[in-house]
Amino acid sequence: MSEPTIDRAAVAADLERVRADFGRLLASADSRDWRAPTSGTRWSNEQLLFHMVFGYMVVRRLLLLVHVFGRLPDRASRTFARVLQSATAPFHVVNYYGTCAAATVYNRDRMGKKMNRVIDGLQRSLATEDDRALRRGMHFPPGWDPYFRDYMTLADVYDYPSRHYDHHRRQLTLTNLPPPTLRGDRC
Repeated sequence: MSEPTIDRAAVAADLERVRADFGRLLASADSRDWRAPTSGTRWSNEQLLFHMVFGYMVVRRLLLLVHVFGRLPDRASRTFARVLQSATAPFHVVNYYGTCAAATVYNRDRMGKKMNRVIDGLQRSLATEDDRALRRGMHFPPGWDPYFRDYMTLADVYDYPSRHYDHHRRQLTLTNLPPPTLRGDRC
């Protein structure tokens, strides 16, 4: 039985879907929307929009971790994930306040450009990955994010930020929120 491979074209299309959608979100927000509370988070719309960009920024670092831990014995990443999992409560505090602070730098005027640069980088790195690398993986701390699983391959990590994005997109409370675009099917 062969191991599944990532559909690079589908991931690239999903990155473009998010890029276009994010641009529409930024363009649709009016002056009252930026500071308005979101649904189900303590962040404002502006903070949550930055957090959605941050999900893609984090992936750049996660890819490096999977490249390293994916070549080591399984117990290495399992131990690393357990240590991170034990720090789940402080992680959520840092995640919340870090997003609040970072949204003052990558605010409504800068976050669109940052999202474009990060997506460009992810597309370039995806194009260089071979199937063997995409099948390597490592253990993750599942308590850190609802879309982290105990074990994720490099292909899973490339898919992760769009799931994270779509989850948080539903929590935005923009006055003229455009309808979401749908994710393409994945193999």
